[in-house]
Amino acid sequence: MLSGISRPASIASEQIVGMIVAAGGAGLALWCIVTFVAIGRGTPAPFDPPRRLVVVGPYRLLRNPMYLGATLALAGAALFYQSWALLGYCVAFAVLTHLFVVAYEEPYMRATFGSPYVRYCERVRRWWHGSGG
Repeated sequence: MLSGISRPASIASEQIVGMIVAAGGAGLALWCIVTFVAIGRGTPAPFDPPRRLVVVGPYRLLRNPMYLGATLALAGAALFYQSWALLGYCVAFAVLTHLFVVAYEEPYMRATFGSPYVRYCERVRRWWHGSGG
């Protein structure tokens, strides 16, 4: 296929691992959305952002779990379909998301939530629990 995505001829270990990674990523993203609605009293949509700083649930471990979930879902799909095109899209998504977070989202959050957000950033890593940033 032109898109680089075609149905696998059979379900092998790569497809099973891909489904697990994709489902885990989608589950993480869904957990984040539910947390935004229940705790933050808003949504991930720019026209209805959370009104409260969300630092519980998956956000207690890292600051951007929703983006990580989306990246894992894409990576799982790339593995399931054995698609270099999807893998490239996944890498591009991760890089562009990082740039967006650093250039726009973090300054916006600092301006919106002030010192509580700054303290949160000092405690919780940007991308991966235990890594820098």
